[in-house]
Amino acid sequence: MDPLTAVAASGMRARMESLDLLANNVANASTGGYKADREFYSLYVAPEAQDPTFQNDVATMPVVERPWTDHSQGILQTTGNPLDLALSGKGFFAVQGPTGPLYTRNGSFHLTANGSLATTDGYPVNGVSGTPLSVQSALPLEISGDGTVTQDGNVIGQLQVVDFTATAGLAKQGSNYFRVSDPKLLPAASSGAVVEQGKLEASNTGTAESAVRLVNIMRQFEMLQKAATLGADMSKQAIEQVAHVGS
Repeated sequence: MDPLTAVAASGMRARMESLDLLANNVANASTGGYKADREFYSLYVAPEAQDPTFQNDVATMPVVERPWTDHSQGILQTTGNPLDLALSGKGFFAVQGPTGPLYTRNGSFHLTANGSLATTDGYPVNGVSGTPLSVQSALPLEISGDGTVTQDGNVIGQLQVVDFTATAGLAKQGSNYFRVSDPKLLPAASSGAVVEQGKLEASNTGTAESAVRLVNIMRQFEMLQKAATLGADMSKQAIEQVAHVGS
């Protein structure tokens, strides 16, 4: 494969990976607390390219080195539902997942039949003690900025709101949850997050931004596709000329 076609093909593959990330962002544009995925571009350098005597541009190609998650805060939208909670600032709600603790920014909670505060998937929401928070479903619920839960003037408990020193150690679990992928990364009580009752955090995807990026990626892909076609045509003409000379 000639250098022009090889580099163009590598670029198209990178744009396809970017398109997959962008499509997932667009699909979750209305998902509460969703955090958009971004890509980090780099150049792939073949091992043989380390040899100073090696001269071949195909050894260096554009690739998506790794995706990363944008943890910037989305817009807080008022719902008026006392069980809808949003975090203003850095932090996560801690919940009990099927195989261990999970963390989320989606505060669309509800009360289960036994009075436990739970996520839309039924995962119990933790109190500061690390155990599920239970309330009386018949009484109004008031939640202060630090996550303290009060009913009928009595303190029932406090929500566990945590933060991490590095979000790079968090991995998406699916359904808008995060899990700790680095065993050295430990959750700590969030010092800056404020719990806001009756609100939900919107996705930070940005519909307009995604539309612009989609158009740019498609244009880049088309240009790379034309470059690959041009490279293939040039190779074909070279082969035909060599065959013609040989005859």
